[in-house]
Amino acid sequence: MIAGLTISGFADEISTDFDEQLRTVTELGMNHICLRAADGKGIAAYSLNQAETLLLPRLNAAGVRVSSLGSPIGKIDIADDAAFERQLMQLETLCRMCDLFDCDYIRVFSFYVPTDRPVDEWSETVVGKLRQFVDIAQRYDVTLIHENEKGIFGDTSARCRQLFDALAGAPFKAAFDFANFVQCGENPETCWQSLSNDVVYFHIKDARFDAERNVLCGRGDGRVPEILSQAVNAGYHGFLTLEPHLADFSTFASLERESSSAQQPARLDGPSAYAAQYHALLDILRTIEETGPR
Repeated sequence: MIAGLTISGFADEISTDFDEQLRTVTELGMNHICLRAADGKGIAAYSLNQAETLLLPRLNAAGVRVSSLGSPIGKIDIADDAAFERQLMQLETLCRMCDLFDCDYIRVFSFYVPTDRPVDEWSETVVGKLRQFVDIAQRYDVTLIHENEKGIFGDTSARCRQLFDALAGAPFKAAFDFANFVQCGENPETCWQSLSNDVVYFHIKDARFDAERNVLCGRGDGRVPEILSQAVNAGYHGFLTLEPHLADFSTFASLERESSSAQQPARLDGPSAYAAQYHALLDILRTIEETGPR
């Protein structure tokens, strides 16, 4: 393993059962997960007490740590003020969970915006609401990592750039998702060149422009080996978080607002898909290590 890199992953893609998630990752030799859902319930639906009594003891017993909380914060309509107020309260709890789990990152999104007028016209409203999320995170010394998911405001590199420039200096950084940029029709390597200074986290997911499903990392158009090589050579230290989307899993439907052909998972079982992505990533990292700086 290249020094400074840690492999983590969205373990709910293995199984709804938290014990099976932990068993699978430890059998693979991993000791970190991104905690998105456990025992069939999303992490934002847990109270602090439930996280402490139901999840933390099992993590400790397995010797597994939490790299990030895979929250749904910001995955709501920009005009839904009631949902936004609920998410402000959820974020407070999630930030307290970060202290409980000794975790620095919470995954967030930048809202669904109406399509009846140009998307960029929503930028001021989006940034204003994100600032309220950031204000909460700052109080807890937590960094919000923005995922460039298709269909939200910040799904293209240009709009991601708008957000990072508007929130410069704040604990608001990028979780770079290769496949999501592909699904938006963008060249991920060009996106990396634009956003690299703000990337503190990677989601390891790949896709093809011309296929109807996600593919193993390094097999698609996400430019995963090339970008990771550039990141390593530039001194990137941090998490590489598996998000295969190669198997049917129970929370998949709730993660995507609408089903697009590129986001349809192949039919593998959860543990097999997770292991396949893990080993594909290891192969990429071995090649990077063997070839050395470029």
